[in-house]
Amino acid sequence: MFLSVFDMFKIGVGPSSSHTMGPMVAAARFLDRMRQVSFTVNAVRGSLHGSLAFTGVGHATDRAVILGLAGFLPDTFDAEAAEKAMAELRATCTLRPEGLPELHFDPSKDLRFDYDRTLPGHANGMILEALDAQGDVVLQETYYSIGGGFVLTEAELAQGRDTDDGPAVPFPFKTGAEMLEMAKASGKSIAQMKRANELSRAPSAKVEQGVERIWQVMEDCIDRGLTTDGTLPGGLNVKRRAKAIHDALQAERGNNMMAPHTINDWMSAYAMAVNEENAAGGQVVTAPTNGAAGVVPSVIRYWLDHVPDATRSRLPDFLLTAAAIGGLVKYNASISGAEAGCQAEVGSASAMAAAGLCAVMGGTPEQIENAAEIALEHHLGMTCDPVKGLVQVPCIERNGLGAIKAVSAASLALRGDGTHLVPLDACIETMRQVGADMSEKYKETSLGGLAVNVPNC
Repeated sequence: MFLSVFDMFKIGVGPSSSHTMGPMVAAARFLDRMRQVSFTVNAVRGSLHGSLAFTGVGHATDRAVILGLAGFLPDTFDAEAAEKAMAELRATCTLRPEGLPELHFDPSKDLRFDYDRTLPGHANGMILEALDAQGDVVLQETYYSIGGGFVLTEAELAQGRDTDDGPAVPFPFKTGAEMLEMAKASGKSIAQMKRANELSRAPSAKVEQGVERIWQVMEDCIDRGLTTDGTLPGGLNVKRRAKAIHDALQAERGNNMMAPHTINDWMSAYAMAVNEENAAGGQVVTAPTNGAAGVVPSVIRYWLDHVPDATRSRLPDFLLTAAAIGGLVKYNASISGAEAGCQAEVGSASAMAAAGLCAVMGGTPEQIENAAEIALEHHLGMTCDPVKGLVQVPCIERNGLGAIKAVSAASLALRGDGTHLVPLDACIETMRQVGADMSEKYKETSLGGLAVNVPNC
């Protein structure tokens, strides 16, 4: 089993990896399919199903699909160019993707939110169709956005293509137990094993530069969020809070009367800065999803700015260790809120952050596995019930609390020798079972929980 660090940490745009990035990627893939067919395509249309329908407006899923059909991709997204493309489409009902003829597409009619039919493969389903000049369907594809920006066609999902089918890697651990066994046998750390796996697929310079870019985008996102105020889009009139909290914390620095627990406010400010940027449609890194994008960078920033002897040279070890844990969760359970609730998003992110922090603070593989388990265990059962389908309430604050739990989990693990009762594998399997049993109204549909008990205006 191999999931790259660049699979777990994707650079993209807000507000959602599964509801914004994934549909945009799916639409771009459909363009590639259209470029390969012998028919002359005249128009396109589509439908959104399940969670993509119920919370699609709040997540800008329709806009993401349209921009994907116009040729945009998350990792190279240009907001200004996207606005121009949307304005032109509204005026002309015409898409002009590269390598294809002009395509008729009326945004008000040709992309339908289907609230009645959930597709069988996953809660996040969408169907795209290409039509000829007579209006006959000449190409149809079903896509599933399975979380974290990962996208599979119906056939790929049936074939198990969400698992790796590339050449063998040196350390193919697919469970926490195997990870610990391989670490003990090889004498390597989790980060060293993960790095060896990455280097078996890509040259060293590419891996190093890619990891550095991941942190640079994360850091830039924090900095933007800490210096931007105002009200978030979407209609809930949620005010950005990270800047005000950060400004107050900076003003209090040097005050000997400051309570020790104030460090939690620093972590919350860093995490909220990221998720406020995400909610505003800014550039973020999936970690492992957009909805949970603030946890890992917050803990890294806490470590760099507040922990003595922290050094940027250890950042790759943090991110590689975190990616290894995220890969185990995705492979054996889920990182999708629409599939397993927020335990799969913020819970997974907290486990990843706890493992990464434990690693760079000198933890053994056993302590790292323990840290990840503690963090995930104490998110079990967490629902995904965003108010008005927006990645704002409770998502933004929830990232702050996920970061605080991650640091606490790493600290507890470092106080022990790695011996503990509940293995990470058992915790991951429990999360999978809880997700399977959880009512659909608590899995990113906004049909239950806070979403129906808080006024949407």
